[in-house]
Amino acid sequence: MKRVLIITYYWPPNGGPGVQRWLKFTKYLPAQGWQPVVYTPENPELVISDPGLQNDVPPEAEVVRRPIREPYSMYKWITGRRGEKVHTGFLSEKRVRRGRLERLAVWVRGNLFLPDARVGWVAPSIRFLRGYLREHPVDTIVSTGPPHSMHLIARALHRSSGIRWIADFRDPWTNIDFYHQLRLSRRADARHRALERSVLREADLVLAVGWTMAEELRMLGAKQVEVITNGSDPEDVPDPPAPVDRTFSLVHVGSLNAARDVPQLWHALSALVRADPEFGERFTLRFVGAVDHAVLTHIAAAGLAGKVEHLGAVDHQRAMREMQRARVLLLALNDSPNARGILTSKVFEYLAVGRPILAIGPKDGDVARVLRGADALLIDRKEVPDPEVIRALFDDARTSILASAEFARDTLTQKLAALL
Repeated sequence: MKRVLIITYYWPPNGGPGVQRWLKFTKYLPAQGWQPVVYTPENPELVISDPGLQNDVPPEAEVVRRPIREPYSMYKWITGRRGEKVHTGFLSEKRVRRGRLERLAVWVRGNLFLPDARVGWVAPSIRFLRGYLREHPVDTIVSTGPPHSMHLIARALHRSSGIRWIADFRDPWTNIDFYHQLRLSRRADARHRALERSVLREADLVLAVGWTMAEELRMLGAKQVEVITNGSDPEDVPDPPAPVDRTFSLVHVGSLNAARDVPQLWHALSALVRADPEFGERFTLRFVGAVDHAVLTHIAAAGLAGKVEHLGAVDHQRAMREMQRARVLLLALNDSPNARGILTSKVFEYLAVGRPILAIGPKDGDVARVLRGADALLIDRKEVPDPEVIRALFDDARTSILASAEFARDTLTQKLAALL
């Protein structure tokens, strides 16, 4: 087998969407003639613990773990959030006063830890991997971000060894939706952009998860960009399937931060509950994952607090069952300038379970492209949702349309192997 070194922060027992992409590539790469060598932290910050994902790591894979020191314990101490999980995208499950200490902590994170809080792992990783590669050569190096500090490790190895390097972008760098919230100085912003350009121009190949992001990366200087979307693993879909809820359940799986809040939808659903007694009796709004306190506040303001079920974070296996039993699945894209390019991994798993999808986002974006032909209603954020059109999604006789095989993880891995 040829060998590929994969540098990733997210790896089991960590759970969540950041793990899935390269875990699944690793699972299916040996069948394509590649042995994965995964380099990952020994003691990362755990937002979701999902040890069951380790069952997907193939016996051919070599996993190399090294200790990491992270500043999040200090961040929690400064902000008085000891014991809380540090979510991405500034999601906070509790109401937080954005006082001076909170603003200071954000400023320190944005201006002193460049490009991100894992930058302290870069130098020791470079030293270790240079020695490792002399004794255990590989044919290709892959780095996946965020955190984008993983790319800096790969860049140094590429410079010193000449080994082919692929930089994978699961999310944008300076174009990510919360970049403006980092309170960056002019100097820090320039440093971020210089590092981003360096990675894009020096990598032999850049991978993007969507078409809009790929075009943005080309404009920033990437010399070769290919799109490999996220996908779904047929082996993850529960069989026999979980029975669909008798209630009219609208289910959101994954984190729902303030940028994904959809107040206009909450009010449309509230109007539907009031106007249609049968719907009101059977309706449930279920959240599987972390939900920002601001979202729950707006739901309560719309009069739907009594309809909410909040299951919190669950493992991936449970998440798939919750998707499968949902009457309708909710997909809310961020209310941000980069919304056209957002292509979350959950959309492919939503498609895999074959339930109707209610999506909120731009009609000319990447999600619209993927949902074309599926059983889905896509509403632009500028639209006023029509309660009757939404009501039709919950029809008892609604049939399922399953995802295309082109988004299966094994098929996507074949494409990756060809690029490797």
